[in-house]
Amino acid sequence: MKILDRYIAQTVIASILLVLLVLVSLDSFVRLVRELDEVGVGDYTQTEMLIYLALTTPYRVVQFFPITALLGAIVGLGVLASNSELVVLRSSGVSIFRISLAVLKTGLLFIIAIMITSEFVVPFSEKYAESRRSLKLAEQTALQTKNGFWSRDAGSYLNIREVSPRGDLGDIYIYEFDENHQLRNTTHAEKAVYEDGQWLLQGITQSQVDTSGITTRQLSGAQWDSLLNPGLVNIVVTDPLRLSIFDLYNYYHYLKDNGQDAGRYELAFWVRVFSPLSIAVMFLLAVPFVFGPLRSVGIGQRIMVGFLVGLGFFLFNQTFNHLGTVYSLSPVMSASLPTGVFFIVTLILMRKRV
Repeated sequence: MKILDRYIAQTVIASILLVLLVLVSLDSFVRLVRELDEVGVGDYTQTEMLIYLALTTPYRVVQFFPITALLGAIVGLGVLASNSELVVLRSSGVSIFRISLAVLKTGLLFIIAIMITSEFVVPFSEKYAESRRSLKLAEQTALQTKNGFWSRDAGSYLNIREVSPRGDLGDIYIYEFDENHQLRNTTHAEKAVYEDGQWLLQGITQSQVDTSGITTRQLSGAQWDSLLNPGLVNIVVTDPLRLSIFDLYNYYHYLKDNGQDAGRYELAFWVRVFSPLSIAVMFLLAVPFVFGPLRSVGIGQRIMVGFLVGLGFFLFNQTFNHLGTVYSLSPVMSASLPTGVFFIVTLILMRKRV
């Protein structure tokens, strides 16, 4: 049976890699066309654009893999069916369950690879790609350290300690220097929001430094005439889709402990937890389709049906996740229900074919 497993694995792996290449290439082309509008802005050149697309490729691989698993497995098994090899296997006494197990073993290898990529490659590559792109477009220098986000703003230096998921700033320090590089003003603001093309500071404490000493005053709010580009701030905004499971767990607990809304990040955590199961279900779902309604159709029809089913799963999953956030449903239920529904459908279809 090891020979059978290897043979099925070789066919399915080749099909999955081909489908993945096509899907990622198509999405990369769309993104390339979109990024061309930004070429020439600041220091963002064509080379920088290509570097950005290359660095964001791992994320696209992870994003498309559930659909890729279904399509690749359908195409791979479809090739075996078209060559009558599945008929020979069934005539030799190999059960559909045994073939499904071989497909699932192949899927396990991909699941491990995808989990490693999403945990260790995507967080680094996405953060570096977005940071590099934002810096080139904004023509500003910035640095992220354990003491917050630092940036130069004309003759001032900014230190931003907190950035909310929607882009508001908190715990802001502004240090202003004169032409002789002498510190003249320091400003601390509790919060800053970007509205109507300008920054508004709230909860301000300002200190003026001169030869006579330090003068301090407090303001409830004021307009902040800053060159700080909101796009530059985005490099430190935490996107749940680009965090590891460990970071998501820590971050949503951090938000809860500080009395902030952590629903979006808790949901993203559980979506990540159930992601391997979703991919496994997609691999299994290909088996009853090939042995059932897609047994005697061409490769083009198999691809179309597989794409529609995979797209249906993606849309159902996204829709239910959003509904769970809007109606404050349990994050565990919101993340697991779509996978559970498709798993039950898979079992029903497989039972009919056994």
